[in-house]
Amino acid sequence: MQKYGVNELRKMFLEYFESKGHLIMKSFSLVPHNDKSLLLINSGMAPLKPYFTGQEIPPKKRVTTCQKCIRTGDIENVGKTARHGTFFEMLGNFSFGDYFKKESIRWTWEFLTDVVGLEPDRLYPSVYLDDDEAWEIWNKDIGIAPERIFRFGKEDNFWEHGSGPCGPCSEVYYDRGPKYGCGSPDCTVGCECDRYMEIWNNVFTQFDNDGNNNYTELEQKNIDTGMGLERLACVVQGVDSMFDIDTIKALRDHVCHITKTEYGQDDETDVSLRVITDHIRSVTFMISDGIMPSNEGRGYVLRRLLRRACRHGRLLGVEGEFLVELARTVIEGSRDGYPELEEKKDFIFKVIAKEEEQFNKTIDQGLSILAEMEAEMEKNGEKTLSGDHAFKLYDTYGFPLDLTKEILEEKGLSVDEEGFRASMEVQRRTAREAREVTNYMGADATVYESIAPEVTSEFVGYDNLSFESSVTVLTTETEITDALSDGDRGTVFVEKTPLYATSGGQEADKGYIRTADGEFRVEDVVKLLGGKIGHVGYVTKGMIKTGDTVTLEVDEENRALSARNHSATHLLHKALRTVLGTHVEQAGSSVNAERLRFDFTHFSALTKEELKKVEEIVNAQIMAALPVKVENLPIEEARKTGAAALFGEKYGDIVRVVSMGDFSVEFCGGTHVENTGVITAFKIISETGVAAGVRRIEALTSKGLLDYYDELEKRLAEAAKLVKASPDKLAEKITHLLAENKTLHSEVESLKSKLAQDAMGDVMDQVTEVKGVKLLATEVEGVDMNGLRDLGDQLKDKLGEGVIVIASAAGGKVNLMATATKGAIEKGAHAGNLIKAIAGLVGGGGGGRPNMAQAGGKNPDGISSAIAKAGEVLEEQLS
Repeated sequence: MQKYGVNELRKMFLEYFESKGHLIMKSFSLVPHNDKSLLLINSGMAPLKPYFTGQEIPPKKRVTTCQKCIRTGDIENVGKTARHGTFFEMLGNFSFGDYFKKESIRWTWEFLTDVVGLEPDRLYPSVYLDDDEAWEIWNKDIGIAPERIFRFGKEDNFWEHGSGPCGPCSEVYYDRGPKYGCGSPDCTVGCECDRYMEIWNNVFTQFDNDGNNNYTELEQKNIDTGMGLERLACVVQGVDSMFDIDTIKALRDHVCHITKTEYGQDDETDVSLRVITDHIRSVTFMISDGIMPSNEGRGYVLRRLLRRACRHGRLLGVEGEFLVELARTVIEGSRDGYPELEEKKDFIFKVIAKEEEQFNKTIDQGLSILAEMEAEMEKNGEKTLSGDHAFKLYDTYGFPLDLTKEILEEKGLSVDEEGFRASMEVQRRTAREAREVTNYMGADATVYESIAPEVTSEFVGYDNLSFESSVTVLTTETEITDALSDGDRGTVFVEKTPLYATSGGQEADKGYIRTADGEFRVEDVVKLLGGKIGHVGYVTKGMIKTGDTVTLEVDEENRALSARNHSATHLLHKALRTVLGTHVEQAGSSVNAERLRFDFTHFSALTKEELKKVEEIVNAQIMAALPVKVENLPIEEARKTGAAALFGEKYGDIVRVVSMGDFSVEFCGGTHVENTGVITAFKIISETGVAAGVRRIEALTSKGLLDYYDELEKRLAEAAKLVKASPDKLAEKITHLLAENKTLHSEVESLKSKLAQDAMGDVMDQVTEVKGVKLLATEVEGVDMNGLRDLGDQLKDKLGEGVIVIASAAGGKVNLMATATKGAIEKGAHAGNLIKAIAGLVGGGGGGRPNMAQAGGKNPDGISSAIAKAGEVLEEQLS
């Protein structure tokens, strides 16, 4: 048997099923599209759910894919065994109401034996207990002896997920030989040992479960098959585990080189080597699909994997950053099947480097703090780390709870997870909501799901601002209806529409749908599964009925202003890359008639100089009046133009390329100006951070900018009017007023000081002597703390050497001040301790230095007692 590599096997599988009439579809993103039941794509069929449920018509009834997947349910076992991993590739062939069991089983056998060359006598099929049809195909058509076909029950060989489509499975196991077995004479297919490895699973979706285990035959039967590419490679290459197959072994060897270790020599070392090898694969692919590290949802999964890899690097003695070098090896090994890795490599490296750098700044200190916590636990005979301590590690040192748990579990200790979550209630709630509970197949049930899948809409708005079409479907907010009447809210679907639906960051058009006797105000336009475009709004007069011929009209001014702002985002994107570097990638945008918002990847706030330079570049391109050209090109030809593609966007075989002179070229389905000069001008209003490594710019153009300056002018005029000056003299007038205010403030303070002295009168006759030190302890009315300090300085000049204590009631509160001269301090006086001792009598607290102290209180009735006690406290200090 020839030992094919991973990249060869992937290509062989896809080309084999292409020869059987299947459409090869590229792997979908790891980020689920319109599916809130999943955090990350975890199987080959997950992105194809709309085709299985009938919500969307597939591009072809036969499809084949190699889908990148991530599963984190067994993450605590990753590394501890050689069979667990978080990232894997799933080969699959799918039929949507076309072929069924006979073809699926025949092609399974043909591919494994004729194409790959696996020995037939080492392959063992299984079927569902009651699936005689599949058993007959394996036995009669393929020629497998009865004793080599295994029947398993529902738990092993029946696929279902609550209510909805389901069906029996037929798996294929490969006998890896006695050396992988448990040694039992009864060892056979189904044994828990590693001898018989499942490599292929055919799911025959033929029933519908009503939720109460009542099964009815589906009219359209589907095929969903899957085979782990890494598992197949293990068998073909004759190696022990996925960590030994060619591409992953190359990565594992690189990890060994960096960590100066050897695989297979030490169990603990091997655990760390496998963790790093697996996790850097997941991290690299996740970032290539636009997932950013965060503290919730899929971003938390990414951060957890990355930091887990960092920590295991430390266990192997690695100092400093090392994951970027490993990511290069991941990309080299997988770019043939996933070209987006090569296209996004600079961005991938930037994100990994930044996250690893941040974690490395705190990991050593965090580990040290955790060690202290462990020592304290041992001292107290405790086995569980408190939730507060776990949260401190998370909040201060960036340790995900899972990492703290893992470190402690290695030593037989645990974490109070409930206490941790109580300390982090907001994050817990956010994370819980990130994975919403939804109905079967992960789609939120809405009225739109009731619309027949063959209903579609075509956008004709690039060249038309008004268009005549016919109404195909009407809905209220809860059901499909035949008509909407005056005042009714709902959604209108037509065959062709000039109104742009929200997508690509551009907000929807507004406009009207009119009939001979009815009018519908369009407030929003939405894209739905299956190519449907819904016009959301309400009837302003008359009635709209299914089948009506209608005229759809775009709000021209709204469209024009949105187009200006959208075109400006393209200029902004290129300007940012020019000023900051090519690591800048669009991370989201929002464009409407009023303003534009642009999110982009960058790791620090922009300086004033950088913002000014960006503005200058954009405005220069506007003044250059660049022609805007739109072309529809085959995607490979479009890529050759250097056009920028965006994260999270799904592109078909033909893409729309928008060029602005020779300055900017991007894939874009939005609406744009015909010439950049129409944008008029560009102004950045704000630049802020919105997430780790993501910045946001908000800006204005054309009418929005003129409105902004108009509002500024009004405010300037109002401010000038308040200070009785013309706008051009406002700064001069404010400077004069500030100087005048400073002079008046000085005069007020002088008067307050004089009034305080007058209020106090001649108090020198209140001076007493305590053990040879003069003490003046007195009360004055209505003086604030500043006034008391001034009085203290003046009285000190009169008193000479000694201690002064002054109390004053003002506004229901008490101010206390004490000061001591150098000679008094040398004899033991301490103003700070004295104030601290008497402040409680006025319901307050305070303190200070030996020479000066102050305090506040809430009990004016205690002033006399405080003054009286001052002498007692001073006497104790001097003794």
